[in-house]
Amino acid sequence: MHLDVQDLKTFYYRTRLGRAAQRAIRNRVLEIWPEAKGQTVAGFGFAVPLLRPYLPEARRVIGLMPGPQGVMPWPAGMPNVSVLCEDARWPLPTGMVDKLVLMHGLETSENPSALLDECSRVLGPGGRILFIVPNRAGIWARSDQTPFGYGRPYSLGQLEAQMKRHGFSAERHEVALFQPPSHKRFWLKAGPFCERVGQSLSNRYAGGVLMVEACKEVFRPTGNAVRDVLPDPIRVLGGMTPARPVATRSAPD
Repeated sequence: MHLDVQDLKTFYYRTRLGRAAQRAIRNRVLEIWPEAKGQTVAGFGFAVPLLRPYLPEARRVIGLMPGPQGVMPWPAGMPNVSVLCEDARWPLPTGMVDKLVLMHGLETSENPSALLDECSRVLGPGGRILFIVPNRAGIWARSDQTPFGYGRPYSLGQLEAQMKRHGFSAERHEVALFQPPSHKRFWLKAGPFCERVGQSLSNRYAGGVLMVEACKEVFRPTGNAVRDVLPDPIRVLGGMTPARPVATRSAPD
C-alpha cells in the first residue's frame, strides 16, 4: 500500500530527520549519477526530492506519482513536472527515459511485477535505473517513524533476484542512512558523522536503505537461423526421373 503524498511531503520537507535523510540519499545518488546533461530523468513513487539537482541541465525531468499515493505540484516555484499515474501504466512513450529512480515505489506497490515491466518499457537503449528500497538488515525498516518502515523491505539478494526476472542486470550497489531513525537532537547532529563512519565500514548491511543501479539487458537472438523462403518447386522435382508410360492391352475385336 502506497503512503499518502502529504505524509511523505511532511516527512521530507518539514522534519529535520526527513531533511537529513533526503540529503544523505541524494548525496549517494549524485555519486552514482553526477550529471544528466541532455537526458530525460524520471522518478517513480516519491523520488522528487532526489531529482532537483538534475533540473538545470537535464533535457526533461518527470516526477511520476502513483494514484493510491496522490500527487503534489513539483518543483516549488517552477513549472510543474509531476504527474499522477498507475503503477503499470505511465504516460510516457516506450524507450523515452535515460535515467529512472524508484523510491517509495517498489516496496509499496501491490503489483511489483507489472511495475518492473513498465520500468523496462520506458527505459531507452543504454538506460539506467536506480532502485532505492528499505534495507531488511537495517534499523530504518523496523521503525514506523519514517516512510522506510512501511512496505516490503529487501535484502540485496532478494532485490537482485527480482530485478533479474524482469531483464535488469545489477551493476553496483550502495547503502545510505547510517544514522538512527530518531528525531532526537543528538542523533540529528551526529547524522553526517554516522554517514561517514558507516560508508567506511559497510556497503551492504548497516545502512537503512539499499541502492542498486542496474541496466536493461538487451537479449541477442540465439539458436539456428531459419530461412523464411519457400523452396523452388521446379528444383524440388528436378531430381525425380520421369514416370515410364504404362503399357495398355488393346481390347479384342
